[in-house]
Amino acid sequence: MFEFTNLVIALCLLLGAVLYTSVGHAGSSAYIAVMTLFNLPSTVIRPTALTLNIAVSAYASWRYIRNKFFDKKLFLFLSLGAIPAAFIGGQINLPSEIYKPIVGVLLIVSGLRFIFLAATRDRELKAVNYPLAIAMGIAIGFLSGITGTGGGIFLSPLIIWLGWNHVKQASGTVAAFIFVNSVAGLLGNYRSTAALPDTLPLFLGAVIIGALVGTRLGISRFTSVGVKRALGSVLIIAGLKFSLF
Repeated sequence: MFEFTNLVIALCLLLGAVLYTSVGHAGSSAYIAVMTLFNLPSTVIRPTALTLNIAVSAYASWRYIRNKFFDKKLFLFLSLGAIPAAFIGGQINLPSEIYKPIVGVLLIVSGLRFIFLAATRDRELKAVNYPLAIAMGIAIGFLSGITGTGGGIFLSPLIIWLGWNHVKQASGTVAAFIFVNSVAGLLGNYRSTAALPDTLPLFLGAVIIGALVGTRLGISRFTSVGVKRALGSVLIIAGLKFSLF
């Protein structure tokens, strides 16, 4: 029964990776949602989500960059603020009664964003405000370090809304940002890696397969409006569970 449950978790993680990498994200909020729904301890969830994020975002960013969906200058300015902030945030271990509501709210907000902004069209491109980009990197990096997310769920809608990138270019930029952010967050609390589960190789294999499929779909043919809305509903359910139980 235990092994079957792990296989179900791995399948859910794979599906999450497919959906997220199709829009340039690494899937940490989906991984958090899945592990929460299966009642994994919060001490396991954060380092596991970050580890899966690192593997997936490394591959996803390579695929998007290779296909020229990447804004190098914007990435550098965002990372300038995010890397030290994520490292600091990763050193903060919040008690379960504080950590759970925060992550729950983030999941709910992310879910609502997916549902209501799924069909939003790209804005006309504008010049990047680089001091603002650094400030955004600091805020998102710190938040992602604390919560175990890569920050893509916050960054992607912002840079599209500000008109700095169109969706596919934002996908590559955000994927690379998630990678450096996740590495910094995990290094900031490397002791948490002692809580990584024995099933990590299974979970890593699942999300890598998901990334292989998702990035191919995202780059070539995938339209994500309906998928984003369905994914948003799952995140809201998981967020409510995380916040209330």
